[in-house]
Amino acid sequence: MPGDRHLVLVGLMGAGKSTVARALGERLGRRLVDTDSVIEARTGRTVREIFADDGEPAFRDLEAQVLADALAETEPTVIAAAGGVVLRDENRAVLRSSGARVVWLAADPSVLLERVRSGGHRPALDADPAGTLRRMHETREPLYREVADLIVSVDGRSVSDVVEAILR
Repeated sequence: MPGDRHLVLVGLMGAGKSTVARALGERLGRRLVDTDSVIEARTGRTVREIFADDGEPAFRDLEAQVLADALAETEPTVIAAAGGVVLRDENRAVLRSSGARVVWLAADPSVLLERVRSGGHRPALDADPAGTLRRMHETREPLYREVADLIVSVDGRSVSDVVEAILR
């Protein structure tokens, strides 16, 4: 892959964006930008707290700003984008126009459910995890396809296998 492009990972929660991004950053010698972590560092609050106190629209505003800031950096980075980043037209537009290579880490909702079951930091899954993940998958799949330069299935694959598939 060209060395002067950002590499952005998108996908549903539990797809492994943060883990794969860390491995890619190490492999490529690039800095990692995890949008959820940046939001938490900037606000001094967790994603769960932001959702609870300010609501999803406020979180999505922060998410859009962090994504735009990361893509505006001149040094090529590996960006682990929040799962819902594709929900806003402006974010999909900036992903397409940025010249970044966007990789969708695709996974079956049943696989994601097993991965996120123990995580308490995902407020969207509080009420009905299986149903919520299924609905998110149905809603977001065409949006991930719209922005993706590459689709990599993570089902049954190790982190190193996913990294190799991205770098091919």
